[in-house]
Amino acid sequence: MNVLIKKARIFQRGNKHHLKTRDIHIKNGRVLKIAASIKDDSAKEISSENLCVSAGWLDMRANFREPGHEYKEGLANGLRTAAKGGFTGVVSMPTTYPVVDNNTAVQFLKNNSATAITEIFPAGSISQGLKGKQLSEFHDMTQSGAVAFTEDTALLNNTNLLSKALEYSKTIGALVYSFPYDPNLISDGQMHEGKTSTLLGMRGIPNVSEEIQLSRDILLLKHFGGKLHVVAISTEDSVNMIRTAKKEGLAITCSIHAHQLSFTDEAVSTFDSRFKVLPPFRSEADRKALIKGLKDGTIDAICSGHEPEDVEEKKREFTLAAFGISSLETAFSAANSELGKNYPLEDLVDKFTTAPRDILGISIPQFEEGEVANFTLFDPSKKWTFRREEMLSKSKNTPYNNSKFTGKVLGVINRGKSSIDY
Repeated sequence: MNVLIKKARIFQRGNKHHLKTRDIHIKNGRVLKIAASIKDDSAKEISSENLCVSAGWLDMRANFREPGHEYKEGLANGLRTAAKGGFTGVVSMPTTYPVVDNNTAVQFLKNNSATAITEIFPAGSISQGLKGKQLSEFHDMTQSGAVAFTEDTALLNNTNLLSKALEYSKTIGALVYSFPYDPNLISDGQMHEGKTSTLLGMRGIPNVSEEIQLSRDILLLKHFGGKLHVVAISTEDSVNMIRTAKKEGLAITCSIHAHQLSFTDEAVSTFDSRFKVLPPFRSEADRKALIKGLKDGTIDAICSGHEPEDVEEKKREFTLAAFGISSLETAFSAANSELGKNYPLEDLVDKFTTAPRDILGISIPQFEEGEVANFTLFDPSKKWTFRREEMLSKSKNTPYNNSKFTGKVLGVINRGKSSIDY
């Protein structure tokens, strides 16, 4: 690799180049030079009208369906899709078949993604087989490369097991993920419970189904200690509970799915199953609360919540369709388009870069000469239209087809490779 990034605005708080326009020369996978102007006729130039560059983005929650359901995505294609979305790292969920609940499963993911431009950071399951009875091999999985432990959307009713997970995670410095959702509160819920669900005659998923689980998890964290990251919060009261927990000094962080900023429950009025996601699109009041939580720092990170599903699972009657959205390729553009000029771009970039890495204890790539090049390039002002047929993801379950976005990922550089067309 020998590339020269021309006239790029650098985003990295605390770095001497922050918000400055610089040329960046990368050779053999490392930063050779950063300066106001660099000339090298042997290097392939990367340039764009409003080029910006940051440390490589890290997605805190995505599903690649491998092993077990590779036809929905697969590791190789999923990681290429992630790179197109601007991510040089992805935390993969353990809800595969078989479940990622041992070191062999973690090693399988690491070994089978070793040459990909985007690095995978596996999350292991809290319980063996996601059955909620016995703890998985936390220590062994951590040694093999697991960065967190979660049941993801599988309900963990066993509070004793969760308390043990929090306690044990302290001894190995691990992070516990929580996806707060209790499907038992109302059976066969399809969408947010509110005025729209009533008008449609659809069984609703109330806010309390999220909040009751979150309240439990916060109480366990307060009593047993440990570190807890709450993924995919969606309600106003969830934001308030986490805000309070942080003020009390608890080791809690949280993230939201980028698409929660784009839609409300009214989008489901068309009965289009592409809008069937978990957590469901909530009310406008909830959506605004998420934006407020981002602005005041309550919400730490933004992730894709990538849940690829095949046509047979999504193109069905709404009540029979699977929950899920293919969202790696739209996460940044969706968030940037919704937050716009009312939210500093450098803060938004932090939600995709610094915050996820800090939470997970993963080193942050630096804009320094001699450092390994791990960067994301993007144009925050580029207006473009997202086309379903242009998606890299095998599964096209997206509600964004023909959506007009502001802000586009141009590509990534990582592991001595570039995804950018020169």
